[in-house]
Amino acid sequence: MKAVLGGQSVAQPLGPTPAPPVFDGRAMDVRLGTAGQVLALRQVDLRIAPGERVALVGANGSGKSTLLRTLHGLLPLSAGALQACPPAQQAMLFQRPFVLRLSALWNVRLALCLRGTPWRATRAPALAALERVGLAALAGRNARALSGGQQQRLALARAWAQRPAVWLLDEPTASLDPHAKQEVEGLIAEFATAPGATLVFSSHHLGQVKRLATRVVYLEGGCLRADLPAHDFFNETVLAQVCPTALAFCKGDL
Repeated sequence: MKAVLGGQSVAQPLGPTPAPPVFDGRAMDVRLGTAGQVLALRQVDLRIAPGERVALVGANGSGKSTLLRTLHGLLPLSAGALQACPPAQQAMLFQRPFVLRLSALWNVRLALCLRGTPWRATRAPALAALERVGLAALAGRNARALSGGQQQRLALARAWAQRPAVWLLDEPTASLDPHAKQEVEGLIAEFATAPGATLVFSSHHLGQVKRLATRVVYLEGGCLRADLPAHDFFNETVLAQVCPTALAFCKGDL
């Protein structure tokens, strides 16, 4: 940039170049079904910058899980475009995590090995990850013998061990009892506030959304109907002007 001073152009220092978005989706359509008969996402525009904590909310079937899977590259677009950070920088956790019929420790070690860590070098970081989520004492237990909350913490450990920059979470506490829900949510909050971390999660629990999110995206019938900072989304006056059906959803009327 140059400014004119006394008839001469003077170079002006440029500000820092903004980091590229983690996700930049334009007019995204996703069709599901053997013949693509179900239009699960319709013309969705979504841009997410590094460091954001974005909650996806909406009724069942609104497209939240489909959008998360699309961002992670598990579902192809039928139309539109999506630029995303490399899958190696992402970790996705599902509502019911898949665990192998092996020990908790081996579940984490195998994940590290599949990402390229030599097998002999996986033990120490895997143990550290289990310690991080409070499961070190259960390292030798079969993962499928763990409780639901423990399996979700194991999934978090498996992801954290790989140091992802982006966390994609699909209803991560939906099937947990209140105590396990509190434990898992606390871990998510810690991981999401780490420097450079980006969080995108779906939730029906609006209290959880208030605690974790800085931005809220409301989906309805596969369409993005509202995209607001969290403080505006939970302001009834603002939300009523932007999307009355989102306000009805928040009040439990939908």
